[in-house]
Amino acid sequence: MVCSFRGSATALVFLVVPALGAGSAAAQDGLSFTLGVGGQYAPSYFGSDSYEAAPTGKLSVQRLSLGPLQFGSADPYTEKLGFAPRGSFRIIGDRKAKDNPELAGLTDLKTSVEIGVGLGYEATDWRAFADLRYGVIGHESAVAEFGADWKAVSTPQFKLNIGPRLLYGSGRYNRTYFGVTAAESLASGLAPSTPDAGLVSAGIEIGASYDLGNAWALEGSLNYDRLRGDAANSPITDRGSRDQASASLVLTRRFSLGF
Repeated sequence: MVCSFRGSATALVFLVVPALGAGSAAAQDGLSFTLGVGGQYAPSYFGSDSYEAAPTGKLSVQRLSLGPLQFGSADPYTEKLGFAPRGSFRIIGDRKAKDNPELAGLTDLKTSVEIGVGLGYEATDWRAFADLRYGVIGHESAVAEFGADWKAVSTPQFKLNIGPRLLYGSGRYNRTYFGVTAAESLASGLAPSTPDAGLVSAGIEIGASYDLGNAWALEGSLNYDRLRGDAANSPITDRGSRDQASASLVLTRRFSLGF
């Protein structure tokens, strides 16, 4: 559930956030990144009113230094202020009727993998971002995600952020997860539905991290999203809920490798 992703039954989200700048030629080439694994509790599928536990994780790159170019900072506590490019990665779990009887008659959906890029802005007390991703595996369509955070608490040991989130889907994306074809309508009893491109959900995220020392940390998030537009009016959502909430907890460790 995207970096952390909100609203999918099984989501493993990788956020890669590089900051591009001129580095010192004398600086050692290397890579610094954070890897984490954990669990989440989230809706079984988009629009579901049933929840299930699933594994989740995180991968973020803080620094990549190659010769005269340096991405990010070697100091894990340094936040580079201003605009910076960012990468975005999201996995959406499969959807099967055998696991969700209310979806009987609908075509099963395979796991999707989204890859994209975005732009972020970092300030002392807040941050904002805009990401565009494409489903290279699975739904083969585009989504855009927008968000901002107020840094309510920001110390070397504990951080607490809160802010809004918006998810926009292309027509193909919305038809994949919220549409009902004529054949599916006959098989399932659901009314036909052909969603257009538009806002999928609007919500809020609360994220926190606690430094355990020795490069280890705990990161958690609470998310609430309300489905909007054609996603909210989908007959699939009518059998479930427009309200989508999730919670995750991940144990992370920071690694630094020299080249």
